[in-house]
Amino acid sequence: MTIRRCIFRCPATARNCILRCTARGARFGRGVEAAGRAAVFDGGVTARPRLALPRPHRDDLRIAVCGLLGGLLVWALGLRNNTPLVDLPEWLVLLALTAMSAAELLRRSAPRTALATATAALALDVCSGGLIITILMFTDVIYAAVLYGSPATARRVPVISILLTVAATIVPVAVLRDPRALLLGIGVGVITTAPAWTGVIIREHRNAARAARLEAEQTALLAEMDRTQAVVAERARMARELHDMVANHLSAIAIHSTAAQSIDDPAATREALGVIRENSVQGLAEMRRLIGLLRDAKDPGATAEAQATPTLDGLDALLRQARTNGASSGLTFTLQDDRQDGRQDDREDPRADGGAARLPAPVELAAYRIVQESLTNALKHAAPGEVAVRIAYAPGGPLIVSVTSPFGDRPGPRAPGSGAGLVGMRERIALLDGDFEAGPEGLGDRKTWRVRATLPVREEEEER
Repeated sequence: MTIRRCIFRCPATARNCILRCTARGARFGRGVEAAGRAAVFDGGVTARPRLALPRPHRDDLRIAVCGLLGGLLVWALGLRNNTPLVDLPEWLVLLALTAMSAAELLRRSAPRTALATATAALALDVCSGGLIITILMFTDVIYAAVLYGSPATARRVPVISILLTVAATIVPVAVLRDPRALLLGIGVGVITTAPAWTGVIIREHRNAARAARLEAEQTALLAEMDRTQAVVAERARMARELHDMVANHLSAIAIHSTAAQSIDDPAATREALGVIRENSVQGLAEMRRLIGLLRDAKDPGATAEAQATPTLDGLDALLRQARTNGASSGLTFTLQDDRQDGRQDDREDPRADGGAARLPAPVELAAYRIVQESLTNALKHAAPGEVAVRIAYAPGGPLIVSVTSPFGDRPGPRAPGSGAGLVGMRERIALLDGDFEAGPEGLGDRKTWRVRATLPVREEEEER
């Protein structure tokens, strides 16, 4: 499964998936996997497959062929570097050239093997007279061993080349007592130290570029994950708002339309139609406010949001509407507002005369929606009786919302429920780090359904 599909299917675990994938991609100097690491069991006999030789890269093949042809041309022209150090046949120079060309074939796929072969070929070349092409190919093998080899090889080869250069400089001068012996150290440094450190520099640049590319890809994937989570959260918020704003009116319409169809009473039918019309008009108005809020996303003053966000001051109107909708179901609704204001000395505040406390907008919105959804559920499912709403708040404490309704079967039509209301209330409380409880209480005829929400009020938000 790709990271992009993980983001949309499970955003919570996508970050771990990204980190694992980037860790795999950040492994530099990948080696070629051997085919015979795992044993194959067939009929109780262990059979190990033969190791396959690494296939040379196309560029390495070109380098090896060009080096071999160039060396043959130089040998045919008789251009030797020096006389043989010992009495060796001339054809050994060609053997060293061929071995060096074979090392070039493995410079990228097997750097350590190529370096060992090239070192032996160079020693044979120097002892048998030497060709300049062989020495040039040796410098390329050292460069490739640092660039394409393992991290350990990339660390050791430059250090060994420096030690060889120092030894080739100090020992001849100390033995021969001739300043011209320094040229030997310079030559060794040119064919060993220079290509080795060139490979170090290029390897570091490549690693830095690869790390930057992986970091950019990881940042892009994390940004996509954040965007996806934001879209999911916004869809959930819109679903809660749409459910809370419209479900109350649609439930009342469903109940009264069913009553109008089942009761053969002109007066009751007219009353039911009046309730249906009132709820349809109010539901349409709230839908228009919600659509306007969604369309006016660039409102700089957030006026659309202020108009579409209800507060606890609207509970009286909400209960009046509930009394109208629940009159035919034998339901009565009461409101007990025990909010206190801790700013009675502030005469400029219109609520400073002992009125209700002013709370943060998110807290008031959540409390209003909880009461609204609880009243809707009571209209759908509650037995005839009293539905009691209580709001309690003291300065420095949480806001407590409690709604109790009779629990049990009731006569007459009922609107079906989907359970989305309780889910939405739990989500609202969880976003504010509050506590939510909903369930039946009591026994027998006194059994009630109780919804209780505790909403923390932060002091810095309350001061705003």
